Amino acid sequence: MTPDMIMTMIVLCFVIILFVFEWVRVDVVGILMMVLLPLLGLVSGQEAFSGLSSNAVCSIIAVIIIGAGLDKTGVMNQVAAPIIKLAGKSEKRIIGLIGGTVGVISSMMQNIGAAALFLPAAQRIAKRIEIPSSRILMPMGFCAIIGGTLTLVGASPTILLNDLMTLKGQELEPFGLFTQTPIGVCLLLASILYFAIFGKLILPAGGGKKEKGPSERLLEAYRGLGTIYELQVPDTFEEKTLTELAIREKFLVTVVALSHPGKKEKRFVVRSEDTIHPGDELAVVGRKANVEQMARELDWQLKDGLDSFAESLSRTTAGLAEAIVSPRSELIGKTLQEADFKELFGVNPVALFKGNKVFYSGLTQIPLEMGDTLLLQGPWDRFHIIQNRPRPRTLSFTSQLEGEILRPHKAKLALFWLGVALLQIIFFKVQLSVALMSGALGMIITGVLSIDEAYRSVDWMTVFLLAGLIPLGIAFEKTGTAAFIAHQILGFLGQPMPIVLLAVVGILTSFFTLVISNVGATVLLVPLCMNMAAMAGADPRMAALVVGISASNTFVLPTHQVNALIMRPGGYRTIDYTKAGAFMTALFLAVELAVISFFYGIT
Repeated sequence: MTPDMIMTMIVLCFVIILFVFEWVRVDVVGILMMVLLPLLGLVSGQEAFSGLSSNAVCSIIAVIIIGAGLDKTGVMNQVAAPIIKLAGKSEKRIIGLIGGTVGVISSMMQNIGAAALFLPAAQRIAKRIEIPSSRILMPMGFCAIIGGTLTLVGASPTILLNDLMTLKGQELEPFGLFTQTPIGVCLLLASILYFAIFGKLILPAGGGKKEKGPSERLLEAYRGLGTIYELQVPDTFEEKTLTELAIREKFLVTVVALSHPGKKEKRFVVRSEDTIHPGDELAVVGRKANVEQMARELDWQLKDGLDSFAESLSRTTAGLAEAIVSPRSELIGKTLQEADFKELFGVNPVALFKGNKVFYSGLTQIPLEMGDTLLLQGPWDRFHIIQNRPRPRTLSFTSQLEGEILRPHKAKLALFWLGVALLQIIFFKVQLSVALMSGALGMIITGVLSIDEAYRSVDWMTVFLLAGLIPLGIAFEKTGTAAFIAHQILGFLGQPMPIVLLAVVGILTSFFTLVISNVGATVLLVPLCMNMAAMAGADPRMAALVVGISASNTFVLPTHQVNALIMRPGGYRTIDYTKAGAFMTALFLAVELAVISFFYGIT
């Protein structure tokens, strides 16, 4: 080994140690590589920062912006809704549906693009079913990576295969689009089953508590409240107004939504003069004992969970917020009824904190003073509109507001620009970063996102992590370290059985994809492994295919673009990838070789 090779191996060990022990954040490791490698003379200064302008990094930036645009217009809500409807609250079914969906999408586009586009929907689903996002994002990410093995165009390594398959000056028969599909389908199914069976053991936060949002914290603070319940009014009920029923006065329960199924009408600002009809559905906020007592006395059916209002009152769409009556507020000296509060703001008052006393009934008849605190329920976009009203502000929020003001009228534009980007990639062979950036730019120009919102949507930690790992891969190839390791390992094989040779090729490729790019590993190993297969009497085409597919077997470290993308949103550490990815790596190789042996007759 040359001194440069030895130094490169030392740097690699140093990076792995930093990843494992987490002495510094992962993006700092990336920046460290940009500085350390040129100082050691392993790469040039230009190569050290080439990752910031690389096709992969620019593609990630663009696709995150496109995903933010789809989320901002409510498109991802529409994607999440059918998955939740099919899966209910079963974590296993949700993992299966999300993993399968992302895997299929990834088979026809770059896996980083599929993962980034589906990331907002996965996060929304996690909030809707109230489980930590870490339980969903890692299975989604792994399935996105594996989805690239379903077709020849699903991942960069397999796209390159036909161009690399030359042996002794002779071009070998190229692979078809679906040559590898049996392998990819079995790998995807195996990964879904892996997480369904062992998910609770290998995924982080398995025994932890779900993250509490602002609404949950406010419900805990106001002891007179419980949570949101849904009730069904029987067909035999005699029509009455809420004033006649006196629900708030009798039961300390607040009606926050009303549905008339016959008229296909839902109201989310409920007034005392509203009439309750037979067959109506109501959403109420109150303590469970009070709601159960109300249901018994009125002979209404209390449902097990939210049904008709599952989407409209989900944590991602609506919630509770605490607001203080501001100085110079137009509400001072008026009751909520006199100010026509519900009509003016479009939210429901649930409680009033005045002095040292909390009122849960009679709210509309109490004159408001500066400093009074209102607990309000309503859609998050209404709260953001109230917060953004011109000064002087009527209300000042003291609790965190979730959600945002969506732009559903821009949904068609967001889908149009996504389509423009995909058409350029699939049919016009435009470079991935250019095509995706054109879609992101189109969204900004047409007002789907503002430029500031686009900047805020990008996870810069992911960007610098990947940009710093790219020069490390350059150093491995430039110094000859990668080729040296490959030759040394392959030299020990001698004349193995074809399936044993393919197993070693798969292991070798899986190792290299952890330290250099999967494209670099493919370009390096395909010629070497094809020659070794020819000398051992095995099929060189199959050796090339194993290299291309095994280049996606990268789960143990957050070095793959998809793993880096989900690392921060999922709150993962390097040890989480090692824990879940070690067995996944072995399972990947076992399934891959078993399918090759069965479908292609390699023994």
